Amino acid sequence: MSFKTFLRPSGLILTVILIHGCNTAVPQEVFPVRTGAEVLIEHHLEELEGQRVGLVMNPTARIGQTHMLDTLLARGVDVAALFAPEHGFRGEAGAGEVIENGVDQATGLPVFSLYGETRKPTGTMLEEVDLLIFDMQDVGARFYTYNSTLGLLLEAAAEYEKPVWLLDRPNPAGGDYVSGWMMDEKHQSFVGMYPIPVAHGMTLGELGKMMIGEKWIDFESSPPFRVIPMKGWQRSMKWPETGLGWTPPSPNLPTFEHAFVYLGTCLVEGTTLSEGRGTKDPFLTLGSPSTNFDDFDLKQLQSKIQGAQLVKTEFVPVSIPGKAVNPKHEGIQSSGLKITVTDYDLYEPVESGLRILTFLMNHTKEAEIRPFIYRLAGTDEIRNLREWEDDNTRWDFNLETFRKQRSPYLIYESAPE
Repeated sequence: MSFKTFLRPSGLILTVILIHGCNTAVPQEVFPVRTGAEVLIEHHLEELEGQRVGLVMNPTARIGQTHMLDTLLARGVDVAALFAPEHGFRGEAGAGEVIENGVDQATGLPVFSLYGETRKPTGTMLEEVDLLIFDMQDVGARFYTYNSTLGLLLEAAAEYEKPVWLLDRPNPAGGDYVSGWMMDEKHQSFVGMYPIPVAHGMTLGELGKMMIGEKWIDFESSPPFRVIPMKGWQRSMKWPETGLGWTPPSPNLPTFEHAFVYLGTCLVEGTTLSEGRGTKDPFLTLGSPSTNFDDFDLKQLQSKIQGAQLVKTEFVPVSIPGKAVNPKHEGIQSSGLKITVTDYDLYEPVESGLRILTFLMNHTKEAEIRPFIYRLAGTDEIRNLREWEDDNTRWDFNLETFRKQRSPYLIYESAPE
């Protein structure tokens, strides 16, 4: 007997049990993962009665095709204020673009920026709020700024005694995938605020609990923090196994494939190479005008990369409002690599990203690293990346201590073997 699983248009997962020898297929419908947002609506909505609610959200805060703001308003919840992280509440801003305070045009509600001069909610911002709800889809990378926004929100919650409810969502790369260097404190920044590896394998709910438990955030008394957990998610699940539709968590991660590969190729942002912003496949398309390699070189690299196909490509980065304003090498013909994942279980995004970055740096005469790469990698070791091309061993990031440290904060279990 064997099992095959397919995603139906309805969003349900169809599991077909194949009984060998008799060509019989017995269909069984299984509900997909139910997010913390769905659990809130189904089981905790009445607890919001009489509360003035502030929403810390972006476009990924959805149930199906409907944004949580609209869902809550339709159910009579008193939404008092909106708080916008990087990319904005509606996702209208590109990476690094400053978000301004304003008014949400659809509802007339005030929008307070958490990605500008102020990144931590102030007492003035929270005056009309009794409770904060945080709901954003993360990608599982230390340098993805939503975890930094969460930490600063929890600090403000402790200071002003405002409860925070986090509506949990899956880690797209799965809860078992942990890779990359631990962050060295000297490289702490908004793209790396906490001592965790590049790929931490935690949900934001789990990470929030760990921030508090390990006292990584500043507070005198513990912030009132509550996680509304998912139902049906297991640590071994990567995004395609959840049955959930993909809403881009930022403009340059249009699919799960982009987000998965991004865990490693984001490091290209810390060099003079293009990370593919200004193309239809950012973080899957990499290179520069002076990148040059032959078929033999590419074959050698491919032999070290499992679970993905690498092909030589030509591309011209262009400015795309809301996605890539003034991208590297704008308007200039560039050469490089295009990555296509063929097996998500075999592809190691961080290690493969490092190998690919090393290859491109060594095949691009003018390529240089920039100081930003140390913030992304979280370590000085990245300065030696040009020396790694002939190293066929796997990197040892010494993550056993972190795995043990995070264990008490994990909410979800792996599937039984």
